[in-house]
Amino acid sequence: MDSYDTPESTPRHSASSRLKDYFIGATPLQKRLESVRKQTSFIPTPPRRKIPQCSQLQEDNDPQKVAFLLNKQWTLYSLTPLYKFSYTNLKEYSRLLSAFIAAEKQKGLAVEVGEDFNIKVTFSTLLGMKGTQRDPEAFLVQILSKSQLPSENREHKVLWTGWFCCIFGDSLLETVSEDFTCVPLFLANGAETNTAIVGTWFQKTFDCYFSPLAINAFNLSWMAAMWTACKMDQYMAATEFLWSVPCSPQSLDISYAIHPEDAKALWDSVHKTPGEVTQEEVDLFMDCLYSHFHRHFKIHLSATRLVRVSTSVASAHTDGKIKILCHKYLIGVLAYLTELAIFQID
Repeated sequence: MDSYDTPESTPRHSASSRLKDYFIGATPLQKRLESVRKQTSFIPTPPRRKIPQCSQLQEDNDPQKVAFLLNKQWTLYSLTPLYKFSYTNLKEYSRLLSAFIAAEKQKGLAVEVGEDFNIKVTFSTLLGMKGTQRDPEAFLVQILSKSQLPSENREHKVLWTGWFCCIFGDSLLETVSEDFTCVPLFLANGAETNTAIVGTWFQKTFDCYFSPLAINAFNLSWMAAMWTACKMDQYMAATEFLWSVPCSPQSLDISYAIHPEDAKALWDSVHKTPGEVTQEEVDLFMDCLYSHFHRHFKIHLSATRLVRVSTSVASAHTDGKIKILCHKYLIGVLAYLTELAIFQID
């Protein structure tokens, strides 16, 4: 691996930053949903996956909405199917959720809206945000602040955004009746208090529940391999890994940055199955990185824990944070996240 001597590594200390590990309380679900949980709880990890590709359905995307979704940090959740949800009632849902948030604010709850603003909630579809025609339409929910200034001077500020999607969700779609809408992947950007309020309303209205979606080291390794395998017209960022080393009194983080072209060359040297990524290739790719690092720094990364992966396609953290950087592979990134969300529904 001497031809890959360009990586830079920097051990550093960092204060641990953990999200509040809360669950938005579950409501009793219909018996039909119990079969979904049983059938999706023990899905085996596929030994191979397709390399993310640009979907033809993305041609229907609204470029402005897609641009809004990119380059933002989203917190991931899995979501059980929505009971009696209707895309024809989005305006009504906007009104009802607006009223619910206003009521919660009057109760004195910590809703991040500001004292001098009225609240407006919008629901809108994200056309083309699907893997197949069978997938339900993705939809976007936003909480906006409305200034009480005269209308000509009024500005709307986005306080919170969440979006729901299902990309190649056949394993879940095949198990539920028409009464349920399956959008198992939920992504939120904004104050956690607002996420909790919105989640509570969805629970009460559609008999569903949300669960934080963490990403373990195994799945981060898959993401690193799949995203490195993507052909880029232009690389925008280094390929970077972050490992956590448990120690006292403060944990030690090891950052390992690689030029993206070198990372792609390494991947090409271990990749043998056109159009696909296999478990064997993922293991070999990561083993090569471990060996290279050990040769230069005498540190066994296999004894640490991978907590973050960052590439020109996307970056992901084990605490369930994702930032999607490349429009071309948006659907591919969401497809894997959908798979993880479905697996977590139990």
